[in-house]
Amino acid sequence: MDNKMQCKTARSSWSNPILTCFESPSSDDKIWKIYLIQKGLLVDNSFRAEIKVLSVFDFDGTLTRHDSFIPFLRFAFGNSVFTRRLVKLALPTLRCLSRKLTRDELKEILISTFLTGIEEKWVKEKAEAYCNLYWGRLMRASGLLAVATEVSNNVEVTLCSASPRLVLAPFAERLGIKLIGTELESVNGILTGRITGHNCRCIQKINRLESIYGPLDQYHLRAWGDTRGDYELLAAAKDAHWRHFHPRWDRKKAFIHRLKKESFRV
Repeated sequence: MDNKMQCKTARSSWSNPILTCFESPSSDDKIWKIYLIQKGLLVDNSFRAEIKVLSVFDFDGTLTRHDSFIPFLRFAFGNSVFTRRLVKLALPTLRCLSRKLTRDELKEILISTFLTGIEEKWVKEKAEAYCNLYWGRLMRASGLLAVATEVSNNVEVTLCSASPRLVLAPFAERLGIKLIGTELESVNGILTGRITGHNCRCIQKINRLESIYGPLDQYHLRAWGDTRGDYELLAAAKDAHWRHFHPRWDRKKAFIHRLKKESFRV
């Protein structure tokens, strides 16, 4: 065959007859199929098995309208206790802003201040109640649709977030997807106020994903993120989405083109 454009009606394993055009024979055929599958125009389960798609969503700010962990703490402890404990974080926050304290260190202080000596079961119950009460106000409708689309395409889908896994578990369960988050240390069902391992952001997102799924270069990796903590994940993705569910003025699409030229894998 030559490289002229050939059109044919796709039937067989495709869900509906549609007219597609692609250059054949060529490696571009695979690119076209990936594109059509992502757009929901093609169902080809045998091809899905070949390409091994892994879809990874950040949670806070990406699927949600704002951070979820601080509002969760306020919901769980009530305004009075929340305010008293938050005051203790004023100095560490100033030190973080002046770069004398890292974001990860500030996160550890936050968790220690609120969750030391707290029953894990109590946090789980509060997280479930928080999810049920604030789901509609917290979640972005376009983000929910995107997650549902990935799930319906029968690909591997997971949240990968810096927020505690314990808090996000009800959200992941409701979405019907896997969950990777920051792990809280627990001894005999009581939280110690410490993090197990590392805060799940930046390069730690890559490390956590690879610890579960293996080398990411074996997947067609699709990723959605919105902050500095997602840079490495987006750089590793073959299909990266920066602030995809945000208002158009806040998406800054040009950022992705700069990002893809950099390497964060050191």
